[in-house]
Amino acid sequence: MLGDGILKGLAETARNFIGSYFLKERLTTVQYPEQRVAPIENARVFPLLVYDVDNRGGSGPAWEVGLRCTACQICEKECPPKCIYIEKSKDKKPDYVGKPQFYPARFDIDISVCMSCQICVEVCPFESIKMDTHFELSTGDRFGGLLLDREQLAKPNEYYHRIHPTEAAQVDARLAAAKTAFEAKAKAAAEAAAAKAAAGAAPGISAQQATREGA
Repeated sequence: MLGDGILKGLAETARNFIGSYFLKERLTTVQYPEQRVAPIENARVFPLLVYDVDNRGGSGPAWEVGLRCTACQICEKECPPKCIYIEKSKDKKPDYVGKPQFYPARFDIDISVCMSCQICVEVCPFESIKMDTHFELSTGDRFGGLLLDREQLAKPNEYYHRIHPTEAAQVDARLAAAKTAFEAKAKAAAEAAAAKAAAGAAPGISAQQATREGA
């Protein structure tokens, strides 16, 4: 029927308008800040940097040692408002599979410019930058107070699980699978190298034995 889409849209608008007066799921007004509504899992505000608390070793605070970010700078390049600034380290530290990686010597985000588009999350290949749900960030310092450094951005993986449990579980599963595959590949390479070394040593032993027998 001509105009069917318009009528459906008007009906949906009317349903939401009327329902906002008596449907329990639509009555969301609370007396903030005394009363608060927990943010939904898919809510996003500003980015955070995830770090793992594990036994990787290394000196320094846990957030710095376990930071997943490798300073690849993809998020900095892809950020539409250009609010991310990264400086790559000169040295390397082990990542979650034990592979040496660079890390950010500096990682700043100007949240007064950030538009919460989540593009930085989508392009990150190391599952290191995610979106936070904390929104009470008002400050009297409009410049320094809204420029967050890597220590302020760093949050443990447990915090990430608390605000985005479904997504965090999927990320952990992918990282665990990648770690298992890396360890299996490293083990296979070590076994192949050991077998090659043993095969190379065998002819030498046989030649020595033949020399002794000929004498």
